[in-house]
Amino acid sequence: MSQQMTGAAAREVIIRKKPLGQRLKEGGISYVFVLPYFILFCLFTVAPVVISLLLGFTEFNMLNFPRWIGMDNYIRMFLDDEVFILAIRNTFLLAVITGPVSYMLSFLLAWLINDLRPWLRSIVTIIFYAPSLVGNVMMIWQIFFSNDAYGYANAWLLELGLIDAPIRWFYNTEYMMPLVIVVLLWSSLGTSFLAFIAGLQNISRSYYEAGAIDGIKNRWQELWFITLPTMRPMLMFGAVMTISSAFGIGSNLNGLVGFPSTDYATHTIVNHMEDYGGQRYEMGYASAIAAVLFIVMILTNHLIKKLLAKVGE
Repeated sequence: MSQQMTGAAAREVIIRKKPLGQRLKEGGISYVFVLPYFILFCLFTVAPVVISLLLGFTEFNMLNFPRWIGMDNYIRMFLDDEVFILAIRNTFLLAVITGPVSYMLSFLLAWLINDLRPWLRSIVTIIFYAPSLVGNVMMIWQIFFSNDAYGYANAWLLELGLIDAPIRWFYNTEYMMPLVIVVLLWSSLGTSFLAFIAGLQNISRSYYEAGAIDGIKNRWQELWFITLPTMRPMLMFGAVMTISSAFGIGSNLNGLVGFPSTDYATHTIVNHMEDYGGQRYEMGYASAIAAVLFIVMILTNHLIKKLLAKVGE
């Protein structure tokens, strides 16, 4: 198996060493098919990102032409905007807790159900994946943790005599963050979960048979030396999706905690960007906030890539 991987890597290096003109000539028809996607990707992904990065150095209210102000937005952001500092803390707290937990939970559940019979595996997959598909998932939690005595949580606590008055769960700063973390974890088995299941299904049994001959004795050794190295592309894809979701937390919680949340207890960088971009129309400042978030996500992805490269060593 390692020899096959080494051979594939060597072929990739040889292809990369070829001159650009020769590569274009050899794969001409392939590049023609890729060209429409490449054009659309540049127009609707690369161009907006570049424009947003440039707008971060301007003062722009969508009515007047952008005025160049240099680093003023970033100085204001880190030195004068206390809410932004709070948003950074909340974002990293949510990302550090929900990101790794949901990532490992997605892989662990996919690994555990992989050996089930196909019909049973399909049913279990739907059960775990369903919460991420439900559009009004927040409504379920609003009903359970309603602010009045008719909510299930308050009704049970009142009946047991543990509280004297209904708790305003998603407006009380003491309970908001823990509940938000629970909600996010409950609905976190999404695309990464499906990618892991697909990756596990595509691993050839011959790898495990060869591993048994080479001295691998149990499932944990199979996981570390065969399963994880073979699934590196899916693991990287899942990491990117999880990081994007973890740092993109914001508007999906507005239905629960309001906008802005009480005392900015669950206010995130995305919420702050929406506040200045969608409410105050300070697009230059909002673009600067987006640039900071973009850089954080790029650095985190780079770190995850380095960590995944050590899997199986």
